[in-house]
Order: sequence, then C-alpha cells, then structure tokens
Amino acid sequence: MKRRHLALVLAAAILAVAGCSSTSERPGAGLWHGGRLFIATGNTTGVFYSLGGGYADLITKHVKGYEARAEATGASAENIQRVASGDMDIALTLADTAADAYAGKGAFDGKPQKVVALARIYKSYEHLVVRRAAGITKFSDLRGKRVSTGSQGSGADVLAGRILAAGGLNPDADVVRQRLSLPETTKGMLAGTTDALFFTGGLPTPGIADLLNTQPNSFAIIPLGELLQPMTQKYGAVYGGAKIPKAAYNTVSDIDTIVVGNFIVVSPDLPEQLAHDLAKVLFEYQQELSRVHPEGGNFDKGAAPQTEPIPLHPGAARFYSSG
Repeated sequence: MKRRHLALVLAAAILAVAGCSSTSERPGAGLWHGGRLFIATGNTTGVFYSLGGGYADLITKHVKGYEARAEATGASAENIQRVASGDMDIALTLADTAADAYAGKGAFDGKPQKVVALARIYKSYEHLVVRRAAGITKFSDLRGKRVSTGSQGSGADVLAGRILAAGGLNPDADVVRQRLSLPETTKGMLAGTTDALFFTGGLPTPGIADLLNTQPNSFAIIPLGELLQPMTQKYGAVYGGAKIPKAAYNTVSDIDTIVVGNFIVVSPDLPEQLAHDLAKVLFEYQQELSRVHPEGGNFDKGAAPQTEPIPLHPGAARFYSSG
C-alpha cells in the first residue's frame, strides 16, 4: 500500500475509534486531506530529497494545522504521476518532464497529466561522471561502455537519453544502458561495474560529491557544452547552458554543461488558500531552506511564476501578484 493511502487508512481507523468525538475535536477536521501532506522528492542522495525534506519541515512548522512528510521516489516522472493520481500532494520535478507530462508527450504519450505549478525554483545541472580507468576522456568514448542513465522512467533517465542521441549515440544500442538509482549507480562506479553516470541535479549533488571524495582522482566530470546546440535545436529553450563551478566539486576548472529548470507541482484540486500558503512558505522562510541545501537559496520570487507551459495554481498566482 502506498504511503499516503496507508496514512489515510490509519487516520480513518483513528476516527472510527474516536467515534463519539465531535468534528471540531478531531485533528485535521476541515483541512484538505485531514491536514496530511506528502511530498514526492527523488533519490536519497539527490538534491530533490534534501530540499523536499526541508520544505516538509517548513510546512509543518509554518502552515497552520498541516503536517508534511517527504518521500524518496524515482524522481520527476514518477512524482508527476503520483500527484496526478492523488497518491502524493506536492512534487519536485524537472521542467522538461513536467512539460511532456502536461502535453501528453514523450514518456506520457497520449496520457496528459493533470498538474499545476506552485513555483519555478532552482536549475538542475547535467552531470556526466566517468571512471578514469574506463578510458573515457571525451563524450564519444562512451560508445560500448556501461552507462547509468538514472532510475527507469525518471526525468534524469529521459534527459540522459536525449543527450546521448544529441551526441550521435543510440542510448539503447551504442552503450550498455543501466537504469539505476543514484545510490545504486555510485556503488557500481566504485565497484567497477559501471563506467559512467548521467545525473541531473543541483549543486552540489550529495551522492556525486561523496563519490568524488571517496576515491579522489579515480573519477572525472566530462563537459557537455558542445551538445547544447543540438539539444535546443530539437527541444527548444527548455534547456540552457551553464558551468559547473570548480568550487562545487573541487575540480581543476569550471565545466560546461546543460541545465534545465525545476518546478514544484501540485494537483489542480489543491485548495486556493493552501496553495497560496505553500508558495509563501518557500520565500518567507527561504533562508532556512538554504541551510538544508545551498540550492534552496537559488530561486527568487520574480522568476517563480514562470512555469510555462504548466499553468500556475491560482493560489500561488495570488501570492506572487501580492508584491
């Protein structure tokens, strides 16, 4: 049984035992979903998971009557599906995955997902990390190698496949594709059963930082800037270019790569006032969120409502227009 459904069953059992209590005495009475909110995040060593946990703590502290919990998931695609199905209430997702889901394209072909946005937040950076012992010094050296593209169906997996194709490699024929979570991938890299990994995340991504620090000089991050043009030519401005600064992972120099925005999405059924309050918490207590992970400080209220093509929830729109 999925986590949120289990919580609702337990809540119903508690209310049944309380039988004689009046509605006004019941915890969560009159609140959406009984005051329990569930946040879909990502792999346990990724930034989505860190920030999702921090966001859950802020909601619990500052949105009256509500308790929020973050849950580890396979990330973007799974997160959107679980919000659209009602199993989760809030989700973090890559902007490109959200756009495909809303339009019913790509992995969601013919199945548009009913979600709306609370905010555009920070940017995620594409990481291509390789084992030096595998003899990979440039992108084309990936041919024939064992490459992890991320959890099956995740936004990272989809983006990695697009990048491989943009570089002239068939992701399912020219590399030995491994669809592993980030924790599983880093274990494979350390064991020598995985030669390279793609991962899309904020800076620094904890799992990648740990990998690079565990065996210094055994791994390298390969630049991807040369692939930005074919990516934008095919998919548009959803992708951009940026540098992974050398301070992020103590590399010799900055590394050119591809970036994509991140959204927080919710169900369109989420009450307007609650959506307003959830958006407000992001910015009113942003300093606290930045202490959970530095990317928590890297989004701003001015850019937050720019969630096209995903519609902004009316409650969130009211918050942003309030000045």
